Amino acid sequence: MRFAIFGNTSRDKFCGHEQQFFNLLRSLGDGISVDRPYYEFLTRTMGLEIPCDTLFDGSDFTADAVISVGGDGTFLRTATRVADKGIPMVGINTGRLGFLADITTDRITDAITRIHNGQYTLEERNLLQINMEGLPQGHTPYALNDIAILKHDISSMIQVATSVGGTQMITYQADGLVVATPTGSTAYSLSVGGPIIAPGTNVICLTPVAPHSLTMRPLVLPANETIRLDVTSRSHSFLVSIDGKSFSCPEHTAIEISRAPFKISVMKPAKGDFFATLREKMLWGTDSRK
Repeated sequence: MRFAIFGNTSRDKFCGHEQQFFNLLRSLGDGISVDRPYYEFLTRTMGLEIPCDTLFDGSDFTADAVISVGGDGTFLRTATRVADKGIPMVGINTGRLGFLADITTDRITDAITRIHNGQYTLEERNLLQINMEGLPQGHTPYALNDIAILKHDISSMIQVATSVGGTQMITYQADGLVVATPTGSTAYSLSVGGPIIAPGTNVICLTPVAPHSLTMRPLVLPANETIRLDVTSRSHSFLVSIDGKSFSCPEHTAIEISRAPFKISVMKPAKGDFFATLREKMLWGTDSRK
């Protein structure tokens, strides 16, 4: 197989298994292409001798599979660079939680060998797309987890007039609004009271952040709906966060959020159990009294 490798370039995410991982790929006879900043981090900063066939920059790569080495943040950033290429992804976790990048360092050899031998399944994940004027350079319009509309730290709550499918639905008075995919339902949305949604469920979830009224509850919509937002704020500006990467916008900037026209394929080298992952990673259902 031909692998394109992305990774976190922080010393804090260096796990010490990177040399073993690259040597394994070479011993299996797989093609190795590496994102240039990650290769330079491993060779120049960490002093490793990394076998590599080619280096690439940006999204200028082709491969049979993409491997993200880092935490969930690295996986999300990698997903935006894979975008509509249709290349399946897998994540090796060198971070803390590892909900998306779920291959732990002690399972690298087994997982990569299984992928090399074609012993894996694919899970398709929806992405969100934001359409708006003034999207800053360097920001992708696609989100695997969520798109959040938020107040500035020092401002009072914002008003988010929300229409769905062309029909005015509600004006949220809150600190913000999180629009999440099922993948993102266990991220920011969950932390502000949103529901857990199983992967593969074809929906979008709207979760208000610190709403002014108790009647403003999370709402689950069909994934084919288009959501239009008009934001007003006492500070005359607000934040847009796309998978955690944020920028400022003037109020009344027209925002449209919909399902992206493509999906991301996530490789699972072992039989996955979403609910077992919830119990293991997030202590879901755990009784602290025991």
